[in-house]
Amino acid sequence: MRIGDSDLDVARIGFGGNVLGWTADEATGHAVLNAYVEAGGNFIDTADGYSHWASGNRGGESETIIGSWLRARGHHDDLVIATKVSTKPDRRGLAPDNVRLAVDESLGRLGVEAIDLYYAHFDDPVVPLGETVAVFEEIRAAGKIRHVALSNYAPERIEEWMALAAEQGAAAPVALQPHYNLLHRGDVEGPGGRGGVAARHGLGLVPYFSLAAGFLAGKYRRDEMPTGARSGMVADYLRPECFDVVDAVVEIAAAHGVEPASVALAWLRDRPGVVAPLASARSLAQLPAITTALDLVLAPEEADRLTRLSDAVA
Repeated sequence: MRIGDSDLDVARIGFGGNVLGWTADEATGHAVLNAYVEAGGNFIDTADGYSHWASGNRGGESETIIGSWLRARGHHDDLVIATKVSTKPDRRGLAPDNVRLAVDESLGRLGVEAIDLYYAHFDDPVVPLGETVAVFEEIRAAGKIRHVALSNYAPERIEEWMALAAEQGAAAPVALQPHYNLLHRGDVEGPGGRGGVAARHGLGLVPYFSLAAGFLAGKYRRDEMPTGARSGMVADYLRPECFDVVDAVVEIAAAHGVEPASVALAWLRDRPGVVAPLASARSLAQLPAITTALDLVLAPEEADRLTRLSDAVA
């Protein structure tokens, strides 16, 4: 599917590279990426800051693993590679000089001549937005990136970016990466949501946290406290109405003979404006749940049931 007003044609589920260098080492990362591509995937998303939060890491680990995989593979013209700037501890923010240094470092780690999709990862209120728009256009015109994208930007700041891009004659962003899943819809849907501004400007939605940090994969139970690397991320979902959604996801998955994660991803994949939800796999065993969602078809009544249950989640 085409990402916004661009020439980037991507598979309907993207691979999220946040696990690389964190819960998946280099060898595992290579194996998972190979399997994802063999199953028909072509869209790989990462960030310069991934995975600085893991013990002993400094950021750039995910890009480095993707880069070593690309070199081993020998070509990447059939792939769409996306990365982001502003969260690597020594490259925080969107000051022009920082962006110039960061993009060169990302290019070096990835081992590519140009980044297909380059995101401003988080808004930087300290830097005048016009300066950030200008430096993104500068690196695009220099051939270091092909397309601009935004992640985590508030609707009013997206509007401001678009206006400044038009004023400066800069290329407008083509994609928006929001937090969006069956249990977290308010940021995107409804009046004033990111979905409205994205539709207005033709931005393709590329959701992250598509599986609610694994909660929608059915790995947690009502009477059990979560454990593991992502347990803290699901604390807000330990509510009856959230488990009701998961129960329905599990039931529909059983009817299709697939994993619950596949159902949750297929529902999100088919929401208005969504190009490709992102999902991560830290092992080969987890990957089929993602690749099955590339072409899983939910019946209209199944999708409607999930939406109705999701409506009850505040």
